[in-house]
Amino acid sequence: MNIADLHSIFLEFPNVCTDTRKITENCIFFALKGDNFNGNKFASDALQKGAKYVVIDEKEYAESDAHILVDDVLKTIQELATYHRNQSSAKVISLTGSNGKTTTKELINVVLSKRYKTIATVGNLNNHIGVPLTLLSIQNDTEIAIVEMGANHQKEIEFLCGIAQPDFGYITNFGKAHLEGFGSEEGVIKGKSELYDYLLSHERNVFLNADDPIQLEKLGSYIKKFGFSTEKHQFYKIEFLGANPFVKIKAEDISINSQLIGSYNFTNCAVAVLIGKYFGVPMNDVKDAIESYIPENNRSQILEKNGHRVILDAYNANPTSMKAALENFKEIEGKHKIAFLGDMFELGETASKEHQNIADLAKQCDFADVYLIGENFNGVRTSMKTFVSFDSAATYLKEHPLKEEADLLIKGSRGMALERLLDFI
Repeated sequence: MNIADLHSIFLEFPNVCTDTRKITENCIFFALKGDNFNGNKFASDALQKGAKYVVIDEKEYAESDAHILVDDVLKTIQELATYHRNQSSAKVISLTGSNGKTTTKELINVVLSKRYKTIATVGNLNNHIGVPLTLLSIQNDTEIAIVEMGANHQKEIEFLCGIAQPDFGYITNFGKAHLEGFGSEEGVIKGKSELYDYLLSHERNVFLNADDPIQLEKLGSYIKKFGFSTEKHQFYKIEFLGANPFVKIKAEDISINSQLIGSYNFTNCAVAVLIGKYFGVPMNDVKDAIESYIPENNRSQILEKNGHRVILDAYNANPTSMKAALENFKEIEGKHKIAFLGDMFELGETASKEHQNIADLAKQCDFADVYLIGENFNGVRTSMKTFVSFDSAATYLKEHPLKEEADLLIKGSRGMALERLLDFI
């Protein structure tokens, strides 16, 4: 079956599923494969649960007319997504970067949805499967699709651009993330800049942080760029008014008080303002959208727990974001501060050095106490508390509960799941 014919079926049954545990009535199930599973084996099960069609790539599982046999299921869903994207009149904004992608995506979405019918990447489904699923959620009335792109090695962003074919793009920043895959900070810059390469080669529009020298250098004299800056007059001016703890900014004499902590969220808010401005969203609506946005999913949340003020930033971590979080925690008003820091993953050969650097920085911050949790942090040279695992830290907290009310920072990579510490505070 060719993509055009499959797309006709998709338009009639526009719900896509890749997990038999989440089958919806009359959906199309794509039998993807992974290292430890073969979706073809679950195709008939998907039909029994209510799927209208199943797309498979192994002939032995083709049992009925409801089984659509293709050469490669993954390639098919990617090609279908691109075909669907090109049949739509929706504009596609893609964004990538080392830190802040999901928060930035959410902010752009709430701003643009004030005036347009938008769809956006759900959560952080930003890979070779997530991007197609986002594109396939474009509906007839969708005007703008905001597509997040993640990557941990070279050529991945280039590949995702080929699927999404963005009209606009933005890179949040270049930091020390996924060094194991990218090889170095220079590798990160090269890999993330594949979004720029696509946009420039296709003469598409680029949004940028003009205060980032890397972005400014990469885009050079390119005409179709639209940037924000705190000081460069040729770009849209957005002022940073502070973050104690919430980010406050100013644009066109209008102050915006976000519910996002940390100065590192300034650029995330600023680009949402810039993009809102570009697309003609009234500034009062931009202000309302950003001020109403409340972070969730363990991203820069502020919680109260047993008298403690908790900054929960446990969704992910790398050396760049960890450094920013510590510096911000040091600057916010508060007397008794305690930091709980979990291992940073995917750092490859640099892991030992980067964990030592963060431990040294945490020591310099002179907090009341610091807990370093995980195998990497357990190996650093320090006089601070170290724990080889979450369980050992939890056991310690049960035996030595926090007595004095304090401000707490909880940050670590997703695999550490440090939000579990809330049960022991």
